[in-house]
Amino acid sequence: MAGPGSGAWRALLAGRTRKRKSAFGSRAELQEAALRLLDHHQNLNDFLLEVQDPVKPAGKDGAEHQEAPRESFSVSVLQEQASRLGVPTAILAANSVVTSIERICQASASPSTVPLLNLDQRNGLSSLLQSIKDLLANNVFSRSFFCRELWKMKDPPVLEAVWQLYRGDIIGLGQLLESNPSAPAAVEWLCSGLCGLCEQAVESSGDMELAGHVLSDFAIMFLQNGFQQNLELGMKLEFKKVPNICHAVLQRMLTWVLDAVGKEKQEDVSMLQARKFWLNVFSVSLYNSAVHRDSLQQFFRHTLIEVLTYNPLLKVSDAIHMQKEWSFTRTCSLLTTLYRKLFVAFSATESICQLQQVLETHEVNWQHVLSCVSTLAVCHAEAKQLFKDLLSHLLIKAFRNYDVENMITAFLIARQAALEGPAVFMPYSEWFKASFGNTGGHHTSSKKALVFLFEFLSELVPFEPALYLKVHIMYPPFVPTKYRSVLLDYIALAKTRLDDLKVAIEDMGLYEDLSSTDESVQGQALHDVEKALQIFENTRKIPTSVMEASIFRRRYYTSQFLPALLRPRVLPEAPDVRMAFIDSLKRFDKIPSKLYSTYMQACGAMKEKMLQDGSQAGTSHSKEPVEQLKADLDELRVLIGEQAKHEDVLAQIAVVSDRLARVSCHSGDESEAAALRSPIQIDISAPRLEVCHQSVVDLLLTSFCQNLIVASYFNPPDRQGPCLSLFVKMMCGHRNLLPSLLGRLCQLIYHQGPSLNNAHILGLAAFVIHLSESRALIPEVQANFGISQPVPAKLLSLAEFWNCLLECRTEESFAFCMRFCTAAVSYFMCKFSSCSHEDLCALLPPSLVKKLQYIMPRLSLEARGIQCKEAKTDLLWNSLSHPSLNYRRASLCLWKQPRFQELLKEEAFQLSFREWLLLELEVYSEKDILSASERQDFHYWAIYQQYLPAPSASGGCDGDLEKACGIMINTILDSSQRLDPGTCSRSKTSVNPGIFCKLQEMVLELGCRQRLLSHCTRHFLLEILQERLKDRKPGSALGDQLWRQQELLLHRRILVELPASTLIMTCRERKKPVLDCEDFFRFVNSELKNVCSRGYALSYDITSHFFRGLLNASLGCNKFAEAINDVLTACQTKCPILLLSAALWWPKLEPVLCSQWKRLFGVPLAEELERLRELKSSATSFLSSGVVFPLSEPPWISAAFLHCAIQQQSPRGQEREALKRLGTDTQQLLVSLLFFSLMDLISAKIAPKEGVDFQTSLEWSLEILQCLEERDASWPLLFCSAEKDARQYCVLRSAASDHHIKLLPLAFYSLTPGFHHKLLIREQTFLYVALDFYIQLLQLFVEGKDLPQPDQAGQSPDSTEHGDLLEVISTARQFLLRAIPQCPARSFGNIQVLLAACEEFDPELRATLVHTLRRAAAMELDEELVLF
Repeated sequence: MAGPGSGAWRALLAGRTRKRKSAFGSRAELQEAALRLLDHHQNLNDFLLEVQDPVKPAGKDGAEHQEAPRESFSVSVLQEQASRLGVPTAILAANSVVTSIERICQASASPSTVPLLNLDQRNGLSSLLQSIKDLLANNVFSRSFFCRELWKMKDPPVLEAVWQLYRGDIIGLGQLLESNPSAPAAVEWLCSGLCGLCEQAVESSGDMELAGHVLSDFAIMFLQNGFQQNLELGMKLEFKKVPNICHAVLQRMLTWVLDAVGKEKQEDVSMLQARKFWLNVFSVSLYNSAVHRDSLQQFFRHTLIEVLTYNPLLKVSDAIHMQKEWSFTRTCSLLTTLYRKLFVAFSATESICQLQQVLETHEVNWQHVLSCVSTLAVCHAEAKQLFKDLLSHLLIKAFRNYDVENMITAFLIARQAALEGPAVFMPYSEWFKASFGNTGGHHTSSKKALVFLFEFLSELVPFEPALYLKVHIMYPPFVPTKYRSVLLDYIALAKTRLDDLKVAIEDMGLYEDLSSTDESVQGQALHDVEKALQIFENTRKIPTSVMEASIFRRRYYTSQFLPALLRPRVLPEAPDVRMAFIDSLKRFDKIPSKLYSTYMQACGAMKEKMLQDGSQAGTSHSKEPVEQLKADLDELRVLIGEQAKHEDVLAQIAVVSDRLARVSCHSGDESEAAALRSPIQIDISAPRLEVCHQSVVDLLLTSFCQNLIVASYFNPPDRQGPCLSLFVKMMCGHRNLLPSLLGRLCQLIYHQGPSLNNAHILGLAAFVIHLSESRALIPEVQANFGISQPVPAKLLSLAEFWNCLLECRTEESFAFCMRFCTAAVSYFMCKFSSCSHEDLCALLPPSLVKKLQYIMPRLSLEARGIQCKEAKTDLLWNSLSHPSLNYRRASLCLWKQPRFQELLKEEAFQLSFREWLLLELEVYSEKDILSASERQDFHYWAIYQQYLPAPSASGGCDGDLEKACGIMINTILDSSQRLDPGTCSRSKTSVNPGIFCKLQEMVLELGCRQRLLSHCTRHFLLEILQERLKDRKPGSALGDQLWRQQELLLHRRILVELPASTLIMTCRERKKPVLDCEDFFRFVNSELKNVCSRGYALSYDITSHFFRGLLNASLGCNKFAEAINDVLTACQTKCPILLLSAALWWPKLEPVLCSQWKRLFGVPLAEELERLRELKSSATSFLSSGVVFPLSEPPWISAAFLHCAIQQQSPRGQEREALKRLGTDTQQLLVSLLFFSLMDLISAKIAPKEGVDFQTSLEWSLEILQCLEERDASWPLLFCSAEKDARQYCVLRSAASDHHIKLLPLAFYSLTPGFHHKLLIREQTFLYVALDFYIQLLQLFVEGKDLPQPDQAGQSPDSTEHGDLLEVISTARQFLLRAIPQCPARSFGNIQVLLAACEEFDPELRATLVHTLRRAAAMELDEELVLF
């Protein structure tokens, strides 16, 4: 009767009723007849399955007619059957239900038992549940008997059947489990069913939701019964077995998961997914209010302990060796997912406390413990400091009790956290140095503590990876001197272990990164190559470390570094940095010819292969994945257009993300994690995109813009939901896409911005806002402007990167920047309109607001006004997105908004005077959107009305004119030092004339005010310039030197462009005006002289500026001629380079000064100026007509004029004759001439553009030297600053640039052909000077920083530069080895101080010196003995 083809019992009766008229007169007769029929043909099991809910007809009467018979009918049938059998009705009913359930569970077509029912089984069970509810309603069903009978079935019930009984309020899960006579059997049934449930859920997506409901109900039951709180115990005392069963099931299932952790690679993917499905029981949201929070935490805490202590078979030695494989990215995803779910229930502090407690009280599984450390470090930002505190605590305990366990725990945790990179935790090398590398370490408290540390480290050595041994050797613990042997013993042991590992100290990298986790020598070699290339690109010189390695670390250099450098590739058409570096090494014979030839052949073969396979390579990237991505993005746009449910849009974003991972050349988790910690390289001048990323990025940007337009069609941004924000965050999650994404934005905004239409601008502006919202996911940007830079590019935040892209230089860029910033800020303020003022300030990129602050007053007169009408200032998004929008009107509307004005009051958004100047200095005047007169009006308003009176708190100058001048000068210099991205060149050659004009006005006003003061004050202008140099003293880094040189050249340009009289202070002393040049003298002597290429003379511009300023300033003095004479006389001792400069430039300077003097005074020249003119005339007459050359005091001034005259007009070959005509009392004059000629010799090397020929200068120097030798002059005194007789020449050395003085040894030894034997005997100081200069030559070569550099910027270093120096060194050495034995004993009196330096640089030369000294001493002793 029961079967899929038969009708329901009630339907059959109803059908019969319709076909014929009832023969029964009453309802009672009908019921009696039915019972008689059932007596002969009834089957209770089928009967219970057939009974269903009554079908209610449309009429109300029909419903009332059919509902009553069903309830009494089913009960009466069971009662009648029970009375015949003599059993209670409730027992019979329960037994019949069990039989029916057994039939339902066995009706599956599956060969094995599955935990979920099929559709037919589920329908049959639904009918049965309704019948059971009827029985329960009439109190004829025994729950307890039913539970007991259920366990007596031949096969245990299907898990879903039991769950349906629970969901239908038939039985409780706890009651059912308690009734099982065998608790182990119940555990086995549950675990088997739950495992099958998880497997079936992942195999069939249709069963996923139902399986989740089943799992959640069982999980809640497990926690309610297995982790009861005290207040619940009284209510559940009837359950004695259930808590143990629940504990056992949870434990078995956890074991089922953990067993798969170590077999992740062997397990089938579906099996891993099944175990991940079980991890849903650890979702806190699953329990909500169903489980007490304390019970939930107790369960999570218990689980964490079980995980950390599971199967503790690994030894500490295994952990030391293998922990690298247990980092977050390499740990089994099952384990990291479990940890992350467990940590939701605890704070970071509670999690680490729990970890610490387990470590102190249990034997642990080190793999699980260290994986837990990695997960905590990565997933909790505050874990970094907590781990530092934990490590400190462990070390304190370890050294307090000399406990090795705490010690090893601390080392393992420190190393594990360091594996996650410096963004997560400090590198191990830093931790080790901080803990043991100073006197404050715990090991320094006593000898016992020190021995304990080294015994511990020594015990680790047999198991240590090479990386950590390197750290211990490179950064050894601090050890007092008396215990040094303990450290040396450990280092020897560690080196032995490194030898066993075949990792020699010699194989350590040139730029060893001890924070890295890559232990391979090959990986370190690649790192060294990249670092060397970076240094070479910045300095254009082979790094010293590479040169040293090629000599002292030959094994590593030839076996690792060169193979890493010479990896075959397709060589670019234009030589790049790598090619230039390789060529430089080849010129110095640092690359074997055979190896270089092999490299070039391999590169050629690779190029041929690329050309052959070019067509295939072009189509190697399948278009199909990109097409699928496009289809997914189109589907997302459709969902947004249909205003679909939020969940549907998020699901589609997840689909897009999955597709994106497949098409974006994903490089794997490990490289992805490494990339997260490195800045994004963007070439601003020519952004490059990965081939496989270009189409993908364009698709994503297009999709975002389309989605924004679609969403804005229905709602303004504040009602569009978070979908667009989540879409951008999803893109940021694909870290390997970010360089191409930012590069594409650079192309669109920086290079193509003015050509974009309104829709593009709106979309990109909104995208920039959402990208800034996700800035925490984006590393810093290292911007490159396309040229070699002396120092690495500064890392930019995302807001600084937008500022870099949005330039304001030309009319087109001004218009685009205004449109873009208006769109971006308007979208932002509408999108986040509900946010508080503080949140707005935190989210909005300040650079966008500052650009508007700069542009709006510049382009709008109304924006410069104080009044801001608040009426009609609401900026609607619809109006902004309208095609016919007038952007100036929209910008002004935004500007007037009260909320925007509130933002402008915040310090972070205020455009300071300096920032305004930087922006204004970048404008190209000839392409400006303003005319010259409009720009002049704007400058006047901005400087005098806006920033000068404004308080410093809002970026102004507090009404202080001197402060305003200081800001302007510093900003002009900063702007000039900056790279010019528009032209990819160095600093701009001219400063905005309008800005400089205002600066000149201010400086003149300040000068007028200072002349009225009663005493001399500081020179504020020079003070500003020197302040900039104070913190940037010359160092060994070439970048700092180039910066300083460039800075001083800019200082000189600033001074020259300001009024000449500003160089000289005019103040009043004793009511008389006086000239004060002290500050300028100091500035010249300390700074300006170091940027003069001639060595002893300043450039013409600053020289002329000083003399013209001197004449102008003297106008304010009562006795102007006397004031000028006093200044020029002071120059002789305080600033001689000014007079030497006048001597060099007098042919150009004389007409300028004479003309100015005539205009100002109209009287004969001042005495000192006339003397300079006479010196020039005498020198010219001496050379041309042979008259006697008059000497002046001091002689070096006459020598300077004579030297310059010879260089400028004397025919070659007549210098010797001129020297012979000099008088006999001209020693100082000749020595001064020698000094100037040596300066020219050096200038010819370092500045050949100055027109000084090296060979000519050398010949002239030798002529002077010969003349001095013929007169037996003591010319070596020129180089002896310590000798009393040499003080007359100190003024010459003080006038020379520091660079020329450092290169003086090079010039000195260029004169070697003129050194005669009698010079060694005559001059006692000569040997000391020669030795000192030889040592300085060697130092120059070793340091390399002051060597003569090629004059052309960016030119590759030429081997001849180094070759010349080496040749000079060789010549000097040979000369000294010959000369030392010939020197008299008195020459050795003061060379003792040089012996130590000789020992360091040239031991052979020192041996020669010592031998000669001993021989000279012996000869003196023999002479003394002869006397007696």
